[in-house]
Amino acid sequence: MTMIALRTLLLCILLSLKMALASAQLPDTVFLEDLTWTELKNQIHDGKTTIIVPIGGTEQNGPAMALGKHNVRVKTLAARIARTLGNALVAPVIAYVPEGKLNPPTEHMRFPGTITIPDDTFEKTLDAAARSLKLHGFRDIVFLGDHGGYQKNIKVVAQRLNRDWAKTPARAHALEEYYRASETSYVQALKSRSYRDSEIGTHAGLADTSLMLAVDPSVVRTNQLTADIDMDRAHGVYGDPRRASAELGQLGVNAIVTQTVEAIKKAVAHR
Repeated sequence: MTMIALRTLLLCILLSLKMALASAQLPDTVFLEDLTWTELKNQIHDGKTTIIVPIGGTEQNGPAMALGKHNVRVKTLAARIARTLGNALVAPVIAYVPEGKLNPPTEHMRFPGTITIPDDTFEKTLDAAARSLKLHGFRDIVFLGDHGGYQKNIKVVAQRLNRDWAKTPARAHALEEYYRASETSYVQALKSRSYRDSEIGTHAGLADTSLMLAVDPSVVRTNQLTADIDMDRAHGVYGDPRRASAELGQLGVNAIVTQTVEAIKKAVAHR
């Protein structure tokens, strides 16, 4: 082998090692907050121009679930949705949302730990976050809300943004399919297994608790599900979670992820 050929071979080996090292250092994540700004810039340049904005909430969830239920759940499910799409990233979770009035306290505000903000503050937060993401190159900003109370606010913000962005390639999407799947397909699947409406519930009941067990069981106090304690509206429970299981919750996970992915693909295609 000639000296020139040897030098060329060594150069190729060094270049390959350098590229392999750089690749190994890139985190296997879909979360924007885990990336450096240069890593994010490169991913946007390579086609990851869809960003999911997960919206949770900090509220009481009965004696058997932690206050951060919505935040944990929406972050985990948003990540699964993003990985399934393949061209999406996930923004930090918005954990402060409207939860009722302070004086006198209404709704979940009657229970310690629930945090509320005014509707206009919430809408301004979504608006500013979306405009920031658009500035950096994202073209489809997808709002996913894990809580039913602020779905109307998300629509208002998306409509306003799209009016302002009418002459740009960017769009905001207030997708109802994410939340709707937990209220329709998931509930129907539970009913098909002979669970009653009064047990399935609407908040901290069988459906809600099972979904959390499937997503992150550490959020659920399973010892409370078997204890002889009150599980009623006076204690923040609308339903009966005592027969909840991760197996039942997986029905909800499958419905939410599948239907949301389809909805995002459809929305982006019609952008």
